[in-house]
Amino acid sequence: MQGQGLRPNKFVIPSILKACGHVSDRKSGEKIHGVVLKCSFEYDAFVNSALIDMYSKCGQVEKARRVLDGMVEKDLVALNAMVSGYAQHGFAKEALDLVEKMQALGVKPNVVTWNTLIAGFSQKGDQVMVSELFSLMHSNGVEPDVVSWTSIISGFVQNFRNGKAFATFRELLHHGFYPTSATISSILPACATAANVKCGKEIHGYALVIGVEDDIFVRSALVDMYSKCGFIADARNLFYQMSEKSTVTWNSMIFGYANHGYCNEAIELFNWMEKEEGKKPDHLTFTAVLTACSHAGMVEFGQSMFHLMQEKYGIVPRLEHYACVVDLLGRAGKLVEAYDMIKGMPVEPDLFVWGALLGACRNHGNVDLAEVAAKHLSELEPNSVGNNLLLSSLYADAGSWGSVARLKRMTKKRKLRKFPGCSWIEAG
Repeated sequence: MQGQGLRPNKFVIPSILKACGHVSDRKSGEKIHGVVLKCSFEYDAFVNSALIDMYSKCGQVEKARRVLDGMVEKDLVALNAMVSGYAQHGFAKEALDLVEKMQALGVKPNVVTWNTLIAGFSQKGDQVMVSELFSLMHSNGVEPDVVSWTSIISGFVQNFRNGKAFATFRELLHHGFYPTSATISSILPACATAANVKCGKEIHGYALVIGVEDDIFVRSALVDMYSKCGFIADARNLFYQMSEKSTVTWNSMIFGYANHGYCNEAIELFNWMEKEEGKKPDHLTFTAVLTACSHAGMVEFGQSMFHLMQEKYGIVPRLEHYACVVDLLGRAGKLVEAYDMIKGMPVEPDLFVWGALLGACRNHGNVDLAEVAAKHLSELEPNSVGNNLLLSSLYADAGSWGSVARLKRMTKKRKLRKFPGCSWIEAG
């Protein structure tokens, strides 16, 4: 546009800034901000709101706030953009303080403002504050809507308070609201986490009744739920019925195959995904594929996937990828190679990485490396007795009863307690 000698105007600028925020392109957004200043658009309310939104989505919350503070006349659109930015980045308290300050200046929050605040505090697990916000909505003449209830459900699910999420869903229905596609896709992960397929099927029924089953987010959540509950055939049927699939959908199905022993199917699906136009594997895709390789003992293929991820797709390995490869090598008895990989990691190994090595040492009877892994694990989780029990079992298998006795004395001295096992899976 500028190359053709056309001058950007205040109607075009917000659209460009929105695009920058959508792809988190902060550098381009800052350049457009420079154009805004050069063209004296900084007094336009829509331009400023777009700047606030762009900086917020790019993680630059302080810059977004500086734009808001620099506005001569602050309006509701700018307020909502800033409140959304705060909430998205975990600053719910700052968002509420801003709303109260703006109310004092005569800017009255609307249902969007209140719903954003509810979402922010729900994600933090602050149920007391969520209840207070509901009361504040009423006192300000704003009635909670289905988005308000969905935000609460989503917060409960994110904080693994599945029982509360189900209860809130029932309360939503009791108040006469119809769930939306967002509500359905928010509650289904709770069914998946608890492996509660009965509840999942009921939610699936609601999706059919209200006509949102074909929504890509709902379908993806259904595929994920059925996969995690072990109903692979149901997940597969839904997956293949979808005319459009997101990366999330592909990942859910690949994970479902990998975690339930269908390793060849997982890898075949990954190969199919690679050939699909516009579908690019992400870091979760490779975690799923590496998990499949580990379970199937496909060492060479798994290592090639680890390199492909970096060389073809430019994905920097995360801790979960290293844990998968260590598990892959460990299961195959390549313990020294697994340990060498850990030593060469550019990031500090976490408990999953060391735990994978310790488990492999237990399976293959390598006491020396097990001691190394257990030492690091005791530093990462000093109050855990599980790692000591695993090491003690390994000592016992090796006939090193003196080491078993020493480990038991150390466990007693540190007052570590063994807790009975439990499960998230619901019976009935």
